[in-house]
Amino acid sequence: MNNISFELNNTLSAKTAFTSCGCNRTPSSVHWLQDSQNENQAEEHGGGGLFLYAARNSVAVVLSERNGAPRVISSHSLHKDRVNCVRWLQKSTNSSQLCYFLSGGVDKALCLCKYHRKTREIESVCCFKDSQSSVICCDGLTLKSGQFLLASACGDSYVRIYQPDKDAEKALQSIKFGTGFILSLQLTFISATSVPMLACGGDDAKIHIFIQQAGQFVKAISLHGHEDWIRGLDFTTDDKGDMLLASCSQDCFVRIWRITESPNKVPDPSQNPSGEIKLKENVFVAEVNEKNVTFSVTVETVLYGHEGWVYGIHWHPKVLDASGTSRQPMKLLTASMDKTMIIWQPDADTGVWEERLRVGEVGGNTLGLYGCQFSAGGRTILAHGYHGAFTLWNLTTSSSGDEHWCRGIAVSGHFGDVTDIAWDPEGHFLLSTSFDQTTRLFAPWKETGNWYEMGRPQVHGYDLQCLAMLGRLSFASGADEKVVRVFQCPLNFLENLDKLCDAKISSELHQMKKEGRTMAEGASVPALGLSNKAVFADQPVDMYADKDVQPAANEQYTESSFRPLDLTVPPSEDNLLQNTLWPETQKLYGHGFEIFALAANPQGTILASACKATKPDYAGIILWDTKTWQQITTLYCHSLTVVQMAFSPVSGDRLLSVSRDRTWALHQFDYTSGAVDKLAATDKKTAVHSRIIWSCCWTPDEAFFLTASRDKKVIFWCRNEDSLGGGDQPAGLNGYGACSQATFSQSVTAVGVSYVLDSSGRYLLAAGLENGEITLCSWNKSEGLTQLHVLDTNMAHHLTVRKLIFRPNSNTSEGHTNNVVKLASCGQDHQVKLYDIMLTG
Repeated sequence: MNNISFELNNTLSAKTAFTSCGCNRTPSSVHWLQDSQNENQAEEHGGGGLFLYAARNSVAVVLSERNGAPRVISSHSLHKDRVNCVRWLQKSTNSSQLCYFLSGGVDKALCLCKYHRKTREIESVCCFKDSQSSVICCDGLTLKSGQFLLASACGDSYVRIYQPDKDAEKALQSIKFGTGFILSLQLTFISATSVPMLACGGDDAKIHIFIQQAGQFVKAISLHGHEDWIRGLDFTTDDKGDMLLASCSQDCFVRIWRITESPNKVPDPSQNPSGEIKLKENVFVAEVNEKNVTFSVTVETVLYGHEGWVYGIHWHPKVLDASGTSRQPMKLLTASMDKTMIIWQPDADTGVWEERLRVGEVGGNTLGLYGCQFSAGGRTILAHGYHGAFTLWNLTTSSSGDEHWCRGIAVSGHFGDVTDIAWDPEGHFLLSTSFDQTTRLFAPWKETGNWYEMGRPQVHGYDLQCLAMLGRLSFASGADEKVVRVFQCPLNFLENLDKLCDAKISSELHQMKKEGRTMAEGASVPALGLSNKAVFADQPVDMYADKDVQPAANEQYTESSFRPLDLTVPPSEDNLLQNTLWPETQKLYGHGFEIFALAANPQGTILASACKATKPDYAGIILWDTKTWQQITTLYCHSLTVVQMAFSPVSGDRLLSVSRDRTWALHQFDYTSGAVDKLAATDKKTAVHSRIIWSCCWTPDEAFFLTASRDKKVIFWCRNEDSLGGGDQPAGLNGYGACSQATFSQSVTAVGVSYVLDSSGRYLLAAGLENGEITLCSWNKSEGLTQLHVLDTNMAHHLTVRKLIFRPNSNTSEGHTNNVVKLASCGQDHQVKLYDIMLTG
């Protein structure tokens, strides 16, 4: 705790410094902006400009930096349930700083929004809610009038057509597809015309083509060929003016269809008297400029190379040649559940389409890819997979002029509710746990100052509930199992972290060597195992050395083998999964049900654990000695699940616990004698909260502690005679009482207090609400609570906030200079966020 020269007042401001969230598991949840400014931006930044992706109920905008390192620069909560699809729209506008995009979700809504490049703000334009089921996919066109023409496919078997400027509430047209579903759709103009064309791919393995005639879409033709659900469609126009439609399917095939204007209205067999074998032409007629024009559709090629369902397909964007003429490179990108991306290209001599590049993963424990995209300049390819992770590859040019594809840095994050976060005691990195069964480590890359996922210490088989740091190089985690697991940082990861992030861990390494402790080089997970096994530098990995039965050569579940890394950039997804694991050093048994809460004292010598409980016998808090890993004692003070615990932040001699039974308890440690005594506790009669207590924390000087509850209250507790209510206090409270309380608009699910006090001795408080908002306040005993700033659901979270914790040592030299305090938060929206809170000097 430090007092520095600033005043907490209403001029306090905050900005989002970092956002981490996985991509939703739907094929249409990523789209790259394809426009001239974005292409120039791609060349300038050496990356790919801007792309959108669906992140739980929100839409995130990602910018590729100059060094090719992308980061989330904006996010907006648009929907009340999961977002299924996003799509940039090309808008003819005088303002190059304005972009539009579409998003559709499980909440049955199709939203049209503006994105302001300069301010990075997202503004809702209109929202259509006339669907009776989830929006599966969407697309849009800009008409000559400047208006948008929008289309969406929904789970109620309808494709709906909208034009926002005409009717902002209802569809202009609804196309029924019986009892089937449309899984992909694309809008385009018939080549060299202004007549809109709509292609729909469904679960009937057919592609249905519609042409807009007299303001209504009329079915023109159905294309047969695929044998399973069609998962992706993409249009382009080649340099000859012919339209090319690429389709991909769960039959593992990719088809390219050529649509050309035909001089003959009806195919005539007599025109082929020689009986020469030709591809069958499908013909349809459309009215173009008041004339009936015949178009033929032929199969250009059928591509087979993927061994799994093909979910993603995308044409290379148009490029400008040396003369400034726009041309279409004949390159097609596909992504499959076989965990690979392929770039297809016709041979220059024969015209036969061939596989030119295949990237992806072989083996491992990940599932396949859901979608893929070319960047605006075509020099970056991106795919997203089942685990919400992005795979990114950049086309680089060597000094000799040779071009080759290299794996690039990608944004990453959890794809399940984030349940807990914890800072490194020195504030150099942040750990998080999630229902996605992973523990992730985030830290700032010193080359750019931007935060990235630098490690994935734990990949588990159970949903993770909580964690606690045990010093800088160790942590404990609890999951939906009865075991507490303890992990130790390996040497290879530590060296890379120090090199990439300047984590200043040399003193810890020196101390470990002085004490004669050995560190593992890394960790590996055996097939179907839950424990990270240590790998030492002089010991090869052999997971089956002590097993009688050896795995077969074609074993489905193979071991995850560690390989030492020498990183110069943040690790890619495959390295995060396999080469940044921390070895498990201890398993702690003692609880009868799933672990729910953990806490450690500042010295890292005592670990407290609690599990789910429905009766007092199971609600005990077990204290562990982290040197011997023996139980010290079990504290029985609650009747239901202990939700959260917190040690006093400096001395570590008091443990505060809060429970579903609406009570709190305070225990005191005597480190000399080892005794643990109950200092104070509330019961049903003395409890001030009327609902479950979700969160608790201490002020940095240990003079007060806070409890936050579903009853919308945050209560400050202290030990003095002037506590709220006055008079004699019950014996169980031992002089402790509520000295102040504040009521918020929503249930308070998380609370945190900064380590920094202002010059008047006021505390900076953050309260996380059930609706995702975070309220920043100042408080002291005499003046009470003053609201300073509210982070709304777009800047903070759009679902319940699970944990708030200020960065320790925020008052470093940088903090003294800039009066900046960093706050970390996590929530049920799958997001981990960092905020820079600017204090007034």
